[in-house]
Amino acid sequence: MKNILTLLILSLAWIITPSETKAQKKGDPMLQVPLGFASYTFRNQWKKGVPEALDIIQQMGFTEFEGGAPQGVSVEDFKKMLADRGISLPSTGTGFEQLESDPQAVADRAKALGAKYVMCAWIPHQRGQFSKADADRAIKAFNEGGKVLKDNGIIFKYHVHGYEFQPYGKGTLFDYLVENTDPDYVSLQMDVMWTHFGGGDPAALLKKYGKRWVSLHLKDFRKGAPKDMTGLTGPENDVPLGQGELDFPAILREANKIAIKHMFIEDEGDHELEALPKSIAYLKSLRY
Repeated sequence: MKNILTLLILSLAWIITPSETKAQKKGDPMLQVPLGFASYTFRNQWKKGVPEALDIIQQMGFTEFEGGAPQGVSVEDFKKMLADRGISLPSTGTGFEQLESDPQAVADRAKALGAKYVMCAWIPHQRGQFSKADADRAIKAFNEGGKVLKDNGIIFKYHVHGYEFQPYGKGTLFDYLVENTDPDYVSLQMDVMWTHFGGGDPAALLKKYGKRWVSLHLKDFRKGAPKDMTGLTGPENDVPLGQGELDFPAILREANKIAIKHMFIEDEGDHELEALPKSIAYLKSLRY
């Protein structure tokens, strides 16, 4: 009898597997995570007053924030301002040199913010000439720093910036970096625009490296604008989501398959308050 019950339980578990319950139906929204934003998006607004900027952010419907306390505001005060507006802070950032030299300080700051993730968005290198030596330095810093962060209950993620797609071996230096970092200590955040800018295919890379990806930065790139491997371009090339070159339906489809939980809009243009409502409306319009 006991064996029969066990078989029944296993059969039911198979019937209601997570993959089955998450199966998408025609008409389901493609945006299936809370609406998040990266702090840099509101760089012009923080200067005019943090509470006022957060009011705008709340009115736009954002409920997740990636960043730290703006200059002149204490961590505790900022956390309260966020909480009062129903905004959580799952992720913050760090500079490469601090991660390399004092990862414990990075962990302590993240814990003070209540962040689960710490991302690093830049590896030092000569502009346009990211090399294997640069990648090797990053691999060491990421593996060692990522271990310290994990020991403190924090997940480290590297934010892809586009210059890593220099050819190397049978792939790119980005492939080399991913293959030589420990997945226990180093996760990935894809900035879809910078990935595209450097010659990568965002949807294909999401599929290739699967669960290594834990979050996205969402932004679009002006159609026909020049691209290179510097990881740098002007604000005029940042356009509202859906108006540029990026294939967001393909990106979101792959992101949902690997259950990415956090997506942050990052607008680097000069007219963010005009562009953001268009980006949000576009994201919400996407359906299976």
